[in-house]
Amino acid sequence: MSFDLGLAGKRALVTGGTKGVGRAVVETFQGLGMHVLTTARRAGEGLPDGVHFVAADVSTEEGCAHVSEAVRERMNGVDVIVHGAGGSSAPAGGFAALDEAEWQAEMNLNLFPAVRLDRSLLPGMIAQRSGVVIHVTSIQRVLPLPEATTAYASAKAALAAYSKSLSKEVAPHGVRVVRVSPGWIATEAARALVRRVALENAIDDAAAEKVLMQSIGGIPIGRPTQPEEVADLITFLASGRAGAITGTEFVIDGGTVPTV
Repeated sequence: MSFDLGLAGKRALVTGGTKGVGRAVVETFQGLGMHVLTTARRAGEGLPDGVHFVAADVSTEEGCAHVSEAVRERMNGVDVIVHGAGGSSAPAGGFAALDEAEWQAEMNLNLFPAVRLDRSLLPGMIAQRSGVVIHVTSIQRVLPLPEATTAYASAKAALAAYSKSLSKEVAPHGVRVVRVSPGWIATEAARALVRRVALENAIDDAAAEKVLMQSIGGIPIGRPTQPEEVADLITFLASGRAGAITGTEFVIDGGTVPTV
């Protein structure tokens, strides 16, 4: 029996596609013969040949409009949207450190790009009666760290609620909406954090990694998730093999979330 995912020739938009999970998704999609457009604030090095790139800040209304226009001009629409852009620049210090600007910045990066791009591009999916929208959330939405991730976790929780509601609305029109919820991922940023913790505590990188894993409650498999592992899950969910899956969330965290 063939396990062909049937993605060759499909058109995909991947936000935040120059680093980390987004980059892994772009490379996987391109390798499967998909037409890929990706975006970030600055161009990344060595994107696969043939990948369309648009420099845009999707945390702004203008940036999202620019990306939507590029999708229509360069690919005449889209079949798969992966909302990979996100992150946090909020300071540590608990609720008192989060002023109006910090809260707004977290929402602008982790919620509103999906809302704006979906609003612009979903009508085309509905018209063609097919499409997949994948929102990358985070286990932080159920495991917020009061010292550091309150605003980020809240934005991801809002994204999850929005995603669930959207899935109910568009499923009858042939469009699936799903969520992927990673834990700690071994990205360049995560490796830099490991090195910083190692230097600050005069320990080696392996010990620093253990310190960080313990800070989030532990990772039962004993290591962070690799970006390529998240990309593989996203790729399956984007394919026709997942044709009956919509409105749900898939956690990929090495077992970090301790509850059912």
